[in-house]
Amino acid sequence: MALMTSSEVHGSGAAGRPMVIALFVSTCLLSIVSWYTTQQGMALYLSGWFALLASLGVQSALVMVAWLVGFTKTRRALLISVYVITALVSIAFSYVSLYSWFSARERPIQVQRQLYDTISASAGKTQQLLSDAIAEQRKHVLALDEMTAAERTHGYISRAQDSDPYLARIREAVAREAQTYSSAYKEGSGPGLRYTAFDRYTKLARQSLEQMQTSQKALADFQSQLKPLDPSEQQIRKYREVYDTISWTEVEQALHPTARLERPGVPVYADYVDKTATGQEDMLLAFRELITAPTGRHIFALALAAFIDIIVFLLAYASGPYFFGAAEHRWSAAAATLDGADTPFFVRDFLRKLEPGSRGMARVELSTLTPGERQFCLLLAGKGTATLVEEEGKRYYVLDEKAHEQLVESLASQPLPLRASPWAPATEPRP
Repeated sequence: MALMTSSEVHGSGAAGRPMVIALFVSTCLLSIVSWYTTQQGMALYLSGWFALLASLGVQSALVMVAWLVGFTKTRRALLISVYVITALVSIAFSYVSLYSWFSARERPIQVQRQLYDTISASAGKTQQLLSDAIAEQRKHVLALDEMTAAERTHGYISRAQDSDPYLARIREAVAREAQTYSSAYKEGSGPGLRYTAFDRYTKLARQSLEQMQTSQKALADFQSQLKPLDPSEQQIRKYREVYDTISWTEVEQALHPTARLERPGVPVYADYVDKTATGQEDMLLAFRELITAPTGRHIFALALAAFIDIIVFLLAYASGPYFFGAAEHRWSAAAATLDGADTPFFVRDFLRKLEPGSRGMARVELSTLTPGERQFCLLLAGKGTATLVEEEGKRYYVLDEKAHEQLVESLASQPLPLRASPWAPATEPRP
């Protein structure tokens, strides 16, 4: 659509022309932005050509409907309904595009930091459990060393009761093992069967202690090397390598809890993915998070998408009427057609017939008007901007200040040289 000139806009002076052009340019620029975001959002779900054609149709419909609402007085409710439905489609896909664009830059870092916090918390709990288990296992190793020595010196250690569940279980195991042998192995002091069993369990407890200490050191090394901005896959993989080396059965036996030991959980990679795999996943994620757990990023993307289309509507609504001219301009153009003249010459000749009335208002004598000028004055009178009066035995059309001002301003800038047509006095109309 070509840019408007002031001769095409009845009632817009030289000062209004740049403003209308600026509004038109702003509408075009924002429309391009809205089209691009809509196309990018549709491209996440549709093929490239479908997204391009659909987004062009949606955006052109938005601008054209907004222009129609600005200068059309009929069926405005229908046009507004069409605009609202079309704007909802545009805003939805624009929101997905903007959210995906923001997420591609912010979400991986945010997810990595959340994963870092989760792994740090899990590793801290694991480290605490290992420290407690190591402390208890050291007591067990010390107690088993004493029990082994006492069995060799005095004997009968397996018969005694123990308040520690771990040590009580070993005493019972040694006693059951001794019962499976013949009566030749009598209970008493010396390096007998029970002494050998206690010594074996002591070595196993010491190996368990060393294994837990190795796991504790590996976990401490992992915590010292863990960084918040490491990729999610790398953080989880390294933590899993350390976590899987821990013998949780031995930790549970060393701590001998009254209930089953609750192990710290390992983060699941699916919950901490840095980025989505497909465009459709981006679209579903954008709307699901907006409904379930909206954040500032969701609200900002939605508000920006809606703001663009609202501003496009307001700018198109404000500048649209200027492209088609005001009603008075269309009346003067139609009246000029009746006289077989161009609109600028018609307006110029009509203004030359105006003269001041008794009250200082512009008036024109009815008998001097051409057929087109009479039709123009009749329309002005119908709209209340001109009045037919009789003064000094003659009939005049008296124009109000607004109508006179608009006619004069319409000649401020003309595309045709008005001096090319010399003015001649109007002839008397035929009877």
